[in-house]
Amino acid sequence: MARFYVLDVPENEGVVDVVSATDGVEVVRVGPYYRITGDDEVEVDRRATGARHAVWYSSIAGLEGSKIVQHDKDALRVVSR
Repeated sequence: MARFYVLDVPENEGVVDVVSATDGVEVVRVGPYYRITGDDEVEVDRRATGARHAVWYSSIAGLEGSKIVQHDKDALRVVSR
């Protein structure tokens, strides 16, 4: 399972909104974070989130049993380790 965390701040709302609308992805609030979980992979299109580059590159707060295989100006892809 691919799992990562995003801090619950207004700048990250676009990321949370996009992943919340993605089939097979679960978003749960855990303390001051959102835990985002997908079966094998979670992919997020940066442009769909509306995030500017500085916010985009700082949006990941942590990983759990996962690794980032893409985090560039186009997308974020987190896969199961």
